[in-house]
Amino acid sequence: MSSLRSFEYLEQLPGTTFKRLYQQPSTALAIFRRMLPHLAKTFVMALLFLTEPFPIEDIEAWVRPDSKREQDRAIDILERLHILSTIQDPNQPRSYRLNNPFSSSLRLALTGGGNHQSFGVPCDTPEQDKVSTRFLDDFARTQWEAILYYIVGSAGPANTAQIAISTGTQKLLQIGNLVELRGRTPTITEAGFTFLLQEINAQVWSLLIIYLENADTLGMDSVDVLAFLFTLGSLDVGQDYSTANLSPTQQQMLEDLNDFGIIYRQPKDTSRFYPTRLATTLTSDANPMTTSLTSGVTLPSGSTQSTNQRGFIVIETNYRIYAYTSSPLQISILALFTKLSTRYPNMVSGRVTKESIQRAIALGITSQQIISYLTAHAHPVMVERSRAANAAAGFAQNQLPTLPPTVVDQIRLWQIENDRMKSTVGFLFNHFRDKPEYDDCVNYAETIGVLVWRSEAKRCFFVTQHEQIAKYLQNKKKRAEASGTPRVGTPAP
Repeated sequence: MSSLRSFEYLEQLPGTTFKRLYQQPSTALAIFRRMLPHLAKTFVMALLFLTEPFPIEDIEAWVRPDSKREQDRAIDILERLHILSTIQDPNQPRSYRLNNPFSSSLRLALTGGGNHQSFGVPCDTPEQDKVSTRFLDDFARTQWEAILYYIVGSAGPANTAQIAISTGTQKLLQIGNLVELRGRTPTITEAGFTFLLQEINAQVWSLLIIYLENADTLGMDSVDVLAFLFTLGSLDVGQDYSTANLSPTQQQMLEDLNDFGIIYRQPKDTSRFYPTRLATTLTSDANPMTTSLTSGVTLPSGSTQSTNQRGFIVIETNYRIYAYTSSPLQISILALFTKLSTRYPNMVSGRVTKESIQRAIALGITSQQIISYLTAHAHPVMVERSRAANAAAGFAQNQLPTLPPTVVDQIRLWQIENDRMKSTVGFLFNHFRDKPEYDDCVNYAETIGVLVWRSEAKRCFFVTQHEQIAKYLQNKKKRAEASGTPRVGTPAP
């Protein structure tokens, strides 16, 4: 999820911005590690140390015939990120070449050398009060949980965070539509609840994308902001880094990132900063920490936190709900759409009611979000029963739901009572030349997660975004024309 969110932001940037970004080896390495599928990484490594363009036919010979779709997707991503370009010379076969400065920066990142300092400059002077890794973990957890508590607590008096988030962070959450002001009271939105459902790394990137999109209004250089975020992903937890080599924009960022818990600065020493795990996992898939969203979960006997950290909710056909957790944050989230009645040291119980669901819907939370949350955090016992039921029915995949069907249907019906129609802003693609062309486009739309509706009979589909599909079709058309194959038409959105 976090990769997709950051990729969507990157691909809308102009080519001149990429040239500035790729001048930093840390940025080139981060994008190589985080944004590229495995096949695209293979192509990059094959071309990285070549001095001449590489024939396309030779690259295509490496890919199995049944993986043509994966090859097209890998090439498309490399072109959209301005990493790869096609060389068309009448006297030479069509070839691929890595663009500069991406290739030179990635070579520097992999082999070392240079004085670019894009991977941070460790402080060479000792500090009297050395900051421990445990302190940094606790600081990051406290700061980030305060943000989550603010979003959850904005739905009612459940905000029990021990610290208050800064005014700037509150304003950023409002700009990102994670909360909205009703009078003077902040209230959680549909986007805010979606934010809570994400993994921590995806949450961090979602907030940072909002920060990036508003950098210009804060008088900051968005390219410097993005480059510094990629730099943070390459630093080490527990090491102090100098601020002397940072640009004015990056110096300004430190205070905001300190509020987010991404870096830590001693109040009396502004010459150094410490990255936390929220920073060092920005360009990896590692879980930065276990917050209140997963801590305090009571697990079955013999289970471990790493394997079952998300499953703690049991819901019955009579709408009774039992949550085996002592986490105040998890309990606050449940209180958004359930009527809690009893609390024990390691469990809370209550009921899903019409009033509690419609109260949540009035806050902007949808029935599908509630169902997704309950499914994602279902107790391992419920998950195992669902698997056994699917196996007994002979289903290869989980066609039978984890939650009781009566509960799922009733939650949806309670929303329908007040919401008879749902509108989605988007674009309709139709007028395809033939079925293979339609299948290729609709499968690509589904792959990138923008497909809303499709009709096989009418050969049309509806998407929320059209830029990526249009670019995909344009690149496919160029490749077809260059290779002499029949031209691929571009359907009208």
